[in-house]
Amino acid sequence: MFEQLGLIGCGLMGGSFALALKRAGLVRRVVGYSKSPLTLSRARALGVIDVEAPSALLAVSGADLVLLALPVAATEDTFKAVRHLLGAQALLMDVGSTKADVVAAARRTLGAHLPQFVPAHPIAGKEVAGIEHADADLYRGCQVILTPLPETAPQQSARAQQLWQALGAQVRLMDAQDHDAAYAAVSHLPHLLAFAAVNALGQQRAGRQWLELAGPGFRDFSRIAASDPVIWRDILQANAAEVLAQSRQFRAALDALEAAMQHSDGSALQKLIAHASALRSQWQPASGATAPDSIFAPCTKPPSSTCPP
Repeated sequence: MFEQLGLIGCGLMGGSFALALKRAGLVRRVVGYSKSPLTLSRARALGVIDVEAPSALLAVSGADLVLLALPVAATEDTFKAVRHLLGAQALLMDVGSTKADVVAAARRTLGAHLPQFVPAHPIAGKEVAGIEHADADLYRGCQVILTPLPETAPQQSARAQQLWQALGAQVRLMDAQDHDAAYAAVSHLPHLLAFAAVNALGQQRAGRQWLELAGPGFRDFSRIAASDPVIWRDILQANAAEVLAQSRQFRAALDALEAAMQHSDGSALQKLIAHASALRSQWQPASGATAPDSIFAPCTKPPSSTCPP
């Protein structure tokens, strides 16, 4: 049981976390802060939070659990704003989709509070954003990646694991850099490709007419191109080095396919397609994972749900 959750960011992710904690009976009071007064009042009206805080600093005051549910670009400034009122025993987490940059920001700002920080990345979400879509079941059955620092106190890491497991998530521990490399490959690059493919179609004179002819294949491939532009701008910028490395791998694979087509080498083309088909057919989601945001994974939640990065 936590006495108070200090929730900084009252959107889909943070709101769902608060609702899940409340339903599980794991928190007595939720004090929330949002830059948008309208969002904050809506969160109170929906019962997501109990108290509206006029600043992030006041949301943290008295909290024994603090969650940052913000765009990753806002993490460092938020750390600076709240560190002075962070309780000595409070558990501090984030839900950002990139981790190496968040860890670096924590090291620059948290000082003596660094051992209390456990970076987290829930592989959960929806194609719709906002506090109105907060869902107490959002994290049930999804993976949550924790990337504790060497400086993280073991008891805080254990508390974080137990908390997410109590919400129905499968927890996995990773190094922050390994996390960013992996998700550049299975999440961030697929989003980049979907954005590029849809833009390429839209830039052609007949693109909108062709779009009317599209079927399930285009729907499945392009679904993640409808993701939030601000969130994905921040993710791609924060993890640019790893995403660009994966983009180079993709270009090499695309070059091989194009070369086979240009040389009318049907045998080579078939082998490349067969290799991809076999790899995809053999792949299964990790136990407990549900709807990865990657185009490579089938969604086992309702059509309105995804588990974005």
